[in-house]
Amino acid sequence: PDSEALTSRLMTLRWRISQLRKETGHSVPLILNGQVGSAMTNDLFWQMALPGEGVRVWRESSVPGSVAAWVTAGGTPAMQQQVLMNSLMSWFHQHVQAVFMDENPDVPVIAPTAVVWGMRPILAGSLATSAWTAWLSHHTAMQQVTGWQPVGTDSTVISPLPDFVLPLLPEGRGLTPHDKAFRCALGIFTLATIAALLSSGWNNRQQLQRVSFDITRYDRISMDDYGPKADAVAALREDAALLDDHARNGVPARLSLGLYQGGRLRMPVLEAIRSYVLPPLPPEPQPKPKPVAKIIRLDSMSLFDSGKYNLKPGSTKMLINSLVGVKARPGWLIVVSGHTDNTGNPQLNQTLSQKRAEAVRDWMRDTGDVPESCFAVQGYGESRPVATNDTPEGRTLNRRVEISLVP
Repeated sequence: PDSEALTSRLMTLRWRISQLRKETGHSVPLILNGQVGSAMTNDLFWQMALPGEGVRVWRESSVPGSVAAWVTAGGTPAMQQQVLMNSLMSWFHQHVQAVFMDENPDVPVIAPTAVVWGMRPILAGSLATSAWTAWLSHHTAMQQVTGWQPVGTDSTVISPLPDFVLPLLPEGRGLTPHDKAFRCALGIFTLATIAALLSSGWNNRQQLQRVSFDITRYDRISMDDYGPKADAVAALREDAALLDDHARNGVPARLSLGLYQGGRLRMPVLEAIRSYVLPPLPPEPQPKPKPVAKIIRLDSMSLFDSGKYNLKPGSTKMLINSLVGVKARPGWLIVVSGHTDNTGNPQLNQTLSQKRAEAVRDWMRDTGDVPESCFAVQGYGESRPVATNDTPEGRTLNRRVEISLVP
């Protein structure tokens, strides 16, 4: 029953190791260790078998060596100890190693990395009857042999493996769940960092190309090409405002990570803007000349008899020419003023000039179909001469009717 229970537990261990190797992808090493207590020995010694090598003896008081050398040097006690150790090895091979090495369609073979056997005089937790002692009794027909049992037991916790075994074991290369999580997080962080660097580099490259293009475009346009030059400097002012904002408020994340190039672009942009010369102001438009009043002078002697204010027959030809000039200025005020020389009574001269002006007004109104509201009539008499009244020629010039067109 003890052997069957041991075999069952070892098969369970074999299956779990195979599952562990499958899940981790690593060949987890298997070390088999068997220890017995025996009154035949006074100190602890070990024997270890590695694949492809013979069994070696390890003692605390001597360097490791072969079994033959140890038996030769130790004499009869060593021979007795080795006989007991050989029986332990035989039992171990049949009931422990075979469980891991036998072919099984459900569980793969698991070869031990090392097999270690130990013998000591005092063994913690030893039993009077065990699977190994039962196997000895079955093969030797002896019961309760003194050398098969330890001198005593000890509650001290003893390491299951000697220290000399550790350097011989393959270094572990498996990953714990914590290591896997850390590597996964590190990989994600690395990819995110690379993506951020690539994005920042691309955005900085785009900004560098755009600003450089704006500067080159500005430099290529002649200063006297005012329209395109103004558009180019407006684009540079937008670039300068953006770079100033980055300098004052910090570089945005999409341009950061130590790749920002805007600092070395700012001064070339400002220098280009400072070189801009405003176009000359357009000349002020010349004010339109104000229309001046047009004066048409009519000789009174050609229109009226002396001392009379009725139009003479045949005077209409001169009036028709004047009417044509009046009709050419629609909407203008028509001022008709009469004038005389200084001959005669001044009061009569003033009345005569007024009547003559009204006569001309009435003819133009009736003949040219001009509303009376467009006329203004004035009689000045002798008060506004245009020549001296001391000569006949001057008096002739002063006797007149003037038609003034006022805008």
